[in-house]
Order: sequence, then structure tokens, then C-alpha cells
Amino acid sequence: MAINGVSAYQSYASSIGATSTAKTDTKEKTDKKEAYSGQAAVYEKSDKKLSEADRSALVAKLKEDSDKRVTQFKSLVLNMFKKQGLSFKTAEGTIDEDAMYKKLASGDFEVDEETKRQAQEDISEDGYWGVAKTSDRMLDFAKALTGGDADKMKEMVKAFDRGYQEATKTWGKDLPSISSDTRKATLEKFDKWFADQGLDTTSEKILNS
Repeated sequence: MAINGVSAYQSYASSIGATSTAKTDTKEKTDKKEAYSGQAAVYEKSDKKLSEADRSALVAKLKEDSDKRVTQFKSLVLNMFKKQGLSFKTAEGTIDEDAMYKKLASGDFEVDEETKRQAQEDISEDGYWGVAKTSDRMLDFAKALTGGDADKMKEMVKAFDRGYQEATKTWGKDLPSISSDTRKATLEKFDKWFADQGLDTTSEKILNS
């Protein structure tokens, strides 16, 4: 679950959901609904220390769930562009994601109503890619990876920020507000975690050190 990928797909959804050049196209509605019918993985909140095996299982579950959602959203984007005669496949048959990012960042595309609805749902307050749930997953992922080791959590703060900066560079300009809001919420949750451990540190101090 690459951190820069999180910002990237929030940006995808924001660009699609907010664009004003939408036109109705009901084709493939059923396929899209089926693709998004699965529920997001639910992770129990607990103050207990997880065993190494439990942490590994949680990391795998988080990654599997995120990869599935990213694949679904990528399919949504590619189907939207396909209907406009746009393809981002390379000669090797892979997807040129940088080119796709740039096209989305330009805003020069049309969006059918079903794609727009799904994107808006994804980044809504209760959506999978919304600020609250995404920032929660970021902290859960960090805790699962580090086992709650304070020094490693500090490194996760740096890794998270690097991912955000990489996503901004790939996007080619400032990311949409939902991504910056998620960054802020995630760092605030890191700060709360440090405070709960009785540590005199903040993400701001870590990033400026």
C-alpha cells in the first residue's frame, strides 16, 4: 500500500468527482456496481500489543484490501477514458500511470454520471478514500509495521511525508484539498499516538529535524 498511491487515488477521485463537464452514459453501470459491492476490511481497535504473527496478518490484510480498492478505482478511471478513445497502454502492455495522472490533473476530460457518482462516494465523509478512513488506515498500517516501536513510528512519519511529496511531484501541481486534508489528519493522529505514549515529540518536530 504505497503512501503516494493513497494521495494519487484520492486525487483521481477528486478530479473525477469535481469535474463539471459530465455527460450521462449508463453503459457498464452494472459492472461498476459489482466492482464496488465488497465491504472494506474492518479492523478491531485495541490498546493491546499485537503479536508478531498478528501484526503480519494485519499488514497483509491492509495491503490486500488497499490493493483491491486501487485496482477497482484504476479500472473505473481507465473505463472512463476508454469511452473517450483514450488509452494509456505502453508498448509492453502496461499502463503509463504518469501519463494518466497528467491527463487527470489537466481536467481536460469528460465524466459520465455513474463514474462521477462513484468517485464522489469514494471520497465522501464515510467513503473508503475519505479523509477519516484513509488517515485511520495510515496509522493502523504504521502501527502494524512497527509494532508500536517509537523510533520506527518516527521513521513512518518521514516515510508518509515522502510519499505525499512524491505524489505531488507525479501529479504535477498541488494535490487536491482532500489529499492535503488527509495528510494533516494523518499527522495529527501520529501526534496523538506519540502523546498517548508520553513522548515529547510531534510530526512537525520530526519532519523539521
